[in-house]
Amino acid sequence: MASLCASRSAIFKPKKLLTISATPLCLRSTIFFYNTESLNNHERIPKGNSPKPQEKLEDLICRMMSTRAWTTRLQNSIRNIVPSFDHELVYNVLHSAKNSEHALQFFRWVERSGLFRHDRETHFKIIQILGRAEKLNHARCILLDMPNKGVDWDEDLWVLMIDSYGKAGIVQESVKLFQKMEELGVERTVKSYNALFNVITRRGRYMMAKRYFNRMVNQGIEPTGHTYNLLIWGFFLSSKVDTAIRFFEDMKGKGIMPDVVTYNTMINGYNCVKKIEEAEKYFVEMKARNIEPNVISYTTLIKGYSAVERIDDALKLFEEMKSFGIKPNAITYSTLLPGLCDAQKMSEAGTILKEMEERYIAPKDNSIFIRLISGQCEAGDLDAAADVLKTMIRLSVPTEAGHYGVLIENFCKAGIYDRAVKFLDKLIEKEIVLRPQSSSSMETSAYNLIIDYLCNNGQTGKAETLFRQLMKTGIQDPIAFNNLVCGHSREGVPDSAFELLKIMGRRKVLSDSIAHKSLVESYLKKGEPADAKAALDNMLEHGHDPDSLLYRSVMESLMGDGRVQTASRVMKIMLEKGVKEHMDLISTILEALLMRGHVEEAFGRIELLLHNSLSPDLDGLLSVLCEKGKTTAALKLLDFILERNCNIDFSSYDKVLDSLLAAGKTLNAYSILCKMMENGGVKDHKSCEELIKSLNDEGNTKQADILRRMILGKETTLDSKKGKKKTPIAT
Repeated sequence: MASLCASRSAIFKPKKLLTISATPLCLRSTIFFYNTESLNNHERIPKGNSPKPQEKLEDLICRMMSTRAWTTRLQNSIRNIVPSFDHELVYNVLHSAKNSEHALQFFRWVERSGLFRHDRETHFKIIQILGRAEKLNHARCILLDMPNKGVDWDEDLWVLMIDSYGKAGIVQESVKLFQKMEELGVERTVKSYNALFNVITRRGRYMMAKRYFNRMVNQGIEPTGHTYNLLIWGFFLSSKVDTAIRFFEDMKGKGIMPDVVTYNTMINGYNCVKKIEEAEKYFVEMKARNIEPNVISYTTLIKGYSAVERIDDALKLFEEMKSFGIKPNAITYSTLLPGLCDAQKMSEAGTILKEMEERYIAPKDNSIFIRLISGQCEAGDLDAAADVLKTMIRLSVPTEAGHYGVLIENFCKAGIYDRAVKFLDKLIEKEIVLRPQSSSSMETSAYNLIIDYLCNNGQTGKAETLFRQLMKTGIQDPIAFNNLVCGHSREGVPDSAFELLKIMGRRKVLSDSIAHKSLVESYLKKGEPADAKAALDNMLEHGHDPDSLLYRSVMESLMGDGRVQTASRVMKIMLEKGVKEHMDLISTILEALLMRGHVEEAFGRIELLLHNSLSPDLDGLLSVLCEKGKTTAALKLLDFILERNCNIDFSSYDKVLDSLLAAGKTLNAYSILCKMMENGGVKDHKSCEELIKSLNDEGNTKQADILRRMILGKETTLDSKKGKKKTPIAT
């Protein structure tokens, strides 16, 4: 059986190897079982490949803690694979733990289980881990409990806690810990004071810093150059320039020579208060004292020049820096590039960007790239703007939707749509819009331009893919929605357009009438009148009024498809909206309704026409019904006309009577003739005589006698009537 290696590292010592031969016999089977289990979980060594190096014991323990719950079973598993817990192993497990919770659990477990007695180094490590994770109460308890375990305090442990509270922004606790050091008899040197100064000056407590500085001096503790550097930095941070200068002079008066850090602090401080001339003075003084400026010195002064828009001086200093063999770093480039963009020196910015690419240095702030791309576009150099994106890719800087958006927008404005579409293809393919870590999003002007172009050039599907990604980020732009609807409609894909309109309705996005009209027309072109009617209804639901021609197109399409009642409903909507055109088509619809037996519906439409002061061709309707043998419909229509005193020719009465007599409906003819005579509308007595004869022949002698008496009584009146009887239309 091959030996199982599990190295355990110390801080500055070579790691020891644990082998099977050194393991007690009772533990060997356990170790073998655990590693066999690991191999079964897809870790078996493939045939023909060299074996993988053995996992370190501390790494194995950390992996077990990260993949399993902290239970007694896990604790027993760790016991079984570790022959003894020594300082090296415990320290390395704490150091390698995946998170602070695992480290704290392991720290407490090995102590409470009697497996290991913690010393100063392991206490320092766990306090450091907990401090970084801001689990400060746990760290504080462990620190204060150390004497109970027989472990002495030292100043570094307290300095670590003071600094941890300071980084967490809890200044008062840092001050309390500093004071408690004196109460508990922990010696305080300049190291403790420096830690305190670092915390309180960072939070602007400059008066407190001055008090503790005086107390330190009174206690006979000599400040160091680092002490003065911290205080000067803090005073500048609080805009206490005079105090910072006084401490700088006091520093020199005590024989502590300012170093490059001190001068960098002074230069940066004057930059913060926009006194670049003073910053220059200290830069010159530093060189006069034979203190060589470093990359921080140059970068700080370059930042100052950029802040006051002296970009030419910043460029000169940048070149001087390189001439002295000092290589700019990422911060230097990040400091200079924004100033060049603001000064519209895009050629120089492009040169510096190429230098960064050659040295493979990415800036600290990736937002500079959006400014570079925008600046090059504003300067009219679109190729240079595209090169910025290539540089980002080569420097492994994540590209964002905002970068592509600026390029797409400017290429569209320049009319170079093919390149804009290529950028869009990459944007869609990599789903860059959906990246949660993106800090810059695609602007409205960018995506609307490219969507409009695609929708007008037969690529609405691609435009919709982009917009659906944008919708997932919360964008609900009405212009884009309407363009997509129009695009799909033009391309003959009305179902996709209708789906988008439904989404707009659900999300309460405003639609425009052009989009709705294009959808209706698209369905009509495809020969789908029912869907066109649904689209028309949707248009009305969204508060848009179709024009007269659109109503006519839909009605004609429905009639052509045999959907008479649906066409009738469209006609009703049109009339209710006040559209008073297309009477020829209206007559056709009324005729079709009557021919199909939808008499009541036809009467309702005629009533609506009369209410809108429109006169339908009632004579024509009666004539057609009589000619086509629809006597029942003709009779009902004539009844309707007589009830409402509508104008019709006497010939229409005669046609209905003749039609009824021809169909043998003498009683119906008798009823109509009586109503006509009551209104004085009988002209041809021949029809009356024929009707009387038919009534007698059928045995309806009573009705025949009544009709004869009515004719005789009305003869004079009937003879006086000439032409057409006119009565007002009932409204």
